[in-house]
Amino acid sequence: QVQLVESGGGLVQVGESLRLSCAAAGLNFDDYGVGWFRQAPGKEREGVACISSVDGRKYYADYVRGRFSVSKDNEKNSIILQMNDLKPEDTAVYHCAADEICPPLSVVSRYEYEYLGQGVQVTVSS
Repeated sequence: QVQLVESGGGLVQVGESLRLSCAAAGLNFDDYGVGWFRQAPGKEREGVACISSVDGRKYYADYVRGRFSVSKDNEKNSIILQMNDLKPEDTAVYHCAADEICPPLSVVSRYEYEYLGQGVQVTVSS
């Protein structure tokens, strides 16, 4: 049985940092496009970052580029999302996901990922 389990969420102040982790059981992240999306209350799901399974290329949404960094920890079969300079608009539930591809950001809101985690809350207070 495949499980993706996120950790590392919490409440921080504007400008602070958080590090999210996603551990996988039952699948090897090297075989999938892996990344993160988020969903705030009353808003559509939006993509954050993704690592391609084809060439390892990393994709970032414009609203996080330069502040967030996605990486893989192959030893632990996990994905890391380092989030710096957090803003109130980053407040959301963050989910990790795995699929054959990294879907275009324009379709993340309605994309059916093959595997996704339950999510962790990230709250940025001003």
